[in-house]
Amino acid sequence: MNYRTIAFVNGDLKRAKEAGERLRKRYGHVPPEDADIIVALGGDGFMLQTLHRCIDRKVPIYGMNRGSVGFLMNAFDEENLPERLAAAEPINLNPLRMFVSDLNGNEHQAIAINEVSLLRETRMAAKIRIMVDGVIRMEEIICDGVLLSTPAGSTAYNNAVHGPIIPLGADVLALTPIAAFRPRRWRGALLPSTAAVDFEILEAEVRKVSAVADFTEVRDVTKVSIVQDSSHELTLLFDPEHNLEERILREQFAL
Repeated sequence: MNYRTIAFVNGDLKRAKEAGERLRKRYGHVPPEDADIIVALGGDGFMLQTLHRCIDRKVPIYGMNRGSVGFLMNAFDEENLPERLAAAEPINLNPLRMFVSDLNGNEHQAIAINEVSLLRETRMAAKIRIMVDGVIRMEEIICDGVLLSTPAGSTAYNNAVHGPIIPLGADVLALTPIAAFRPRRWRGALLPSTAAVDFEILEAEVRKVSAVADFTEVRDVTKVSIVQDSSHELTLLFDPEHNLEERILREQFAL
């Protein structure tokens, strides 16, 4: 597909800023709200920011790595960019929507492209009940927390707490415990992307827990419900030779 107008956005690192300046001068540039395609220059964190900023627009985003890890980014190369963009292959993603009740009786909502994580706030371990599609699957887990990750977020926090890496485009979510004390041997579960997941915080006034959806944190929560947000669809573009499947395999065998 040929794109007529390109918006270049970049992170704060010096190499990202310099790359943005060169590419804007070389290929032209329009504001992101007017672009047919957005080229994001940075790392995975900056890609996440860009996806959130563009979540209400059906505009494809092509990342080039000017950060550190860059799992969701293509290799950086300034040459033949229009041709690369035209040949890039799309992967569509749906975010999660989090609904939260807190101890004061307030209700909150937030969108997560990577994950929703529940984290203990104090020295006391959290006690959490887990329900999937209305069925109690775990009466009580005692832990530092638990998270529900999309495929896009599976290589981030989820991977750091030993959750599974999920191929982009797979219709599954990773439910992963964080430092589980009881049951000690539970390592989490893979759920259909359409699953509705509810977390009930037990002894919530004493064992306080916060809920975080990407950049949004709600403290002192009592209940968290998470569903796939089918009203939003994000499109990431990858070079055909990017071989995302190979990168996913390498990550799983990395020491």
